[in-house]
Amino acid sequence: MRRARLLRSTPFRLALSFGLFFIVALLVAGAIAYGLMERELARAIDRSVGDTYSVVASTYSSDDLEDLIAAVDTYSALKNAEDQVFLLLNERGEKLAGNIRTSQIKPGLSTMPAAVLGLSGNDPIRVMAGNVGGNSLVVGQSYRETDAIEHIVLASFLWASGLIVAVVIVGGALLAGRATRRLESIERTMIKVSGGNLACRIPVRGNGDDIDVVSTHMNHALGRLSSLVESMRQVSADIAHDLKTPLNRLRMTIELALQRQGQSETVEGLLLDAREECDRIDATFGALLRISQIEAGAGKARFKPLDLREIMASVAEIYEHVAEDNAQTLELKLQASAPSTINGDRELLTQLFVNLIENAMTHCPAGTRISMTLTVTDQAYLACVSDNGPGIPVEERELVFRRLYRLDKSRTTPGSGLGLSLVKATADLHSAPITLKDGRPGLQVCLSFPRI
Repeated sequence: MRRARLLRSTPFRLALSFGLFFIVALLVAGAIAYGLMERELARAIDRSVGDTYSVVASTYSSDDLEDLIAAVDTYSALKNAEDQVFLLLNERGEKLAGNIRTSQIKPGLSTMPAAVLGLSGNDPIRVMAGNVGGNSLVVGQSYRETDAIEHIVLASFLWASGLIVAVVIVGGALLAGRATRRLESIERTMIKVSGGNLACRIPVRGNGDDIDVVSTHMNHALGRLSSLVESMRQVSADIAHDLKTPLNRLRMTIELALQRQGQSETVEGLLLDAREECDRIDATFGALLRISQIEAGAGKARFKPLDLREIMASVAEIYEHVAEDNAQTLELKLQASAPSTINGDRELLTQLFVNLIENAMTHCPAGTRISMTLTVTDQAYLACVSDNGPGIPVEERELVFRRLYRLDKSRTTPGSGLGLSLVKATADLHSAPITLKDGRPGLQVCLSFPRI
C-alpha cells in the first residue's frame, strides 16, 4: 500500500520525469560527443598513416633503393602486421620488403579489410599507397586501437547512464518518501481538524521550503478558524447569558400584565415596558447582524475617497454639547491642515468614532476630558480617542473587542457590550490596526488608517 502510494506520489513522478529528461539530454549529448570523437580518431589515424608514409618515403634517394628497402624492413620488424602494415613493390609488382603480400591497393588513402591484405581478424585497416622512385609504397594502420577506445567510451557511457537511472530512481524514492511523510502529516492534521480538534497544527521544520510555506499559511488559517469558532461559541454563550435576563424581565412583565388584566387593572405602563424591552433585544440582534455583515466585507462596495479630518470634526461637533451635558469635555486636535484622504465608508467610520466617544462618556465620571486627535505619518493617518478616566485593565484590553463582553460583570450599566466589537469590525474592514494604550491615566484607542 505504501509502495503504491509512493509510486503515485507527485514528488516521485517529478523525480522520474526530471531523470528521464536528463537521460534523454545525456543521450543526445553523448551521441554528439561520440560522433565528434569518432571523427577525430579517424583524422588522427589518417595523420598517423600520412606521417609514417612520409617518414618512410623520405629515406629514398635517387638510384638508392637500398635505404628505402631497409627502412620498410625495419618498420615491418618493429610493428605487428595486425597493427601496422608496410609493403614495397618494384615496377613489375614484385615484393621488395614489407609484412603483407598484395598488389590490390589503389593509390591514396583507403580503408581495406584485413582479409584482403592477407591478415587475420576483422579489424579494417587504413592504408596509404603511393609511388616512390617508380616503386609502390604502402603504409597502413589498424583501427584496433581506435575501436578499443570507442568501445571503452561507449561502455563507460552506458554504465554512467545505468548509474544515473539507478540514482534517479533511488533519489526520487528518497525525496518522494520525505515529501510524502510531510504531506501525510498535513493529511493527519486535517483529518484531526475535520474531526473537531481545531487546536491541532501542522509541524513546520523551519527550513523555508514550499511545504513549510504552505504549512505556515495553513496553520494561520487554522488559527483563524479556531478563533472564529471559539468566538462563535463565546458569542452563543454571551447571547444566552445577556438575553436571558431581558427575556425573563419581558416574561415577568407580560405575566404581570395578564394578572392585572384579569383584575381589571390598567396594563398600559406594563405594555410600554414590554415594548422597550423588545426594542433593546431587537437592537442587540441588529448590532450582532451589522457586525457580521461588516466582517463579511459588505461595506467594501461603498468605499470611496473620504476626508478623515471632516468625519472626525463632524462627530466632535455633534458630541461636544453632549459631553458638556455630562459635565465632561470633548476636544478635537487635528495635526493635518490638508485633507486626510482615505478609502472607506462614511457611515461606518462615523459610527466607529461615535461608538468610541459614547463608550468613553458612558464609562468615565463627570469632569473627564475626552480628546480626538489626528496625526500624520509617512504611511498612515493615526486617529486616536483618549480620555483620563479609569481606563481598561491590561489583561482585558483584548477581551473588550469580543461580542457582548462587558467590564461590568453585573450588567448594571446600560449597554450591550457590542460597541467596541463594532469598532473592531469596522477597523478591520478598513485595514486599520487598532490598539488600546494606557493613557496614564485613562485609555487611548488608536487606529492607523493607510494613506492613499
